[in-house]
Amino acid sequence: MFYRILFFIHSLYHRCVMWYTMKMGKNQEKETAMYQFNSRIRYSETDETGRLSVPGIINYMQDCSTFQSEDRHAGVDFLTGRNRAWLLSSWRILIDRYPRLGEEIAVGTWHCGTRGIYGYRNFVLLDQAQQPLVRALSLWFLYDTEKNMPARIQPEDMLPYGEPEPPLDLGEVPKKIRIPEEYDTASAVIIGRHHLDTNHHVNNAQYVEIAKDALPPGLRIREIRADYKRAALLGDTVIPRISCSGSGQWTVALVNETGELFAAVWLQG
Repeated sequence: MFYRILFFIHSLYHRCVMWYTMKMGKNQEKETAMYQFNSRIRYSETDETGRLSVPGIINYMQDCSTFQSEDRHAGVDFLTGRNRAWLLSSWRILIDRYPRLGEEIAVGTWHCGTRGIYGYRNFVLLDQAQQPLVRALSLWFLYDTEKNMPARIQPEDMLPYGEPEPPLDLGEVPKKIRIPEEYDTASAVIIGRHHLDTNHHVNNAQYVEIAKDALPPGLRIREIRADYKRAALLGDTVIPRISCSGSGQWTVALVNETGELFAAVWLQG
């Protein structure tokens, strides 16, 4: 009888420990909006200087938000089943230091709240000392792919991402990129399949890469802003219109053959 009681107490103790551990784990996951993964800079992600390229930086941030959605069961398949997609409206990216080939980094993201159709999301790339390599603010909107129109964000849309956390403070900038009236025209780009993502539109990083490739070689970009206006599709012609302020600031308007704007990209060297 004594051993039966002892066995019962021992089993009850372990069940309580398991319950407490699971409860604390769930609470911790619920309270943590920050999502992070670790990586190492690959050769295929570097530019001719042996450092992470600008498209590589943007791809890391896009991957991080995608991984968070997939891990929280709110990824591409889930959104497709609900006729929904998250589309990027604008970026602001500050590059403090370009990581080198082979360098280990951490990539993090968290959401900062919603308003109407819009969702606000921050990103960071950190080195091994937890010092910032890249900091970014982004504005997204929820899109109804069946009705081909924006959709108002509902509370259940944000449940997988936890409670919003404060945004990064990157200082004040104009809300919209001003496009100068005077410009030079670079070679047109015909959109191919390698430019597209799962939404069958040109991927966000590709617009920035097209804009950067239209600038003189050797520029080390420190800040990027991008406003996305309309989606370029397979076979579209994208024409870069380039303007320089003379102080290392470049504005590239990416337009179609009739001058309609796909995206405006502002770059600071």
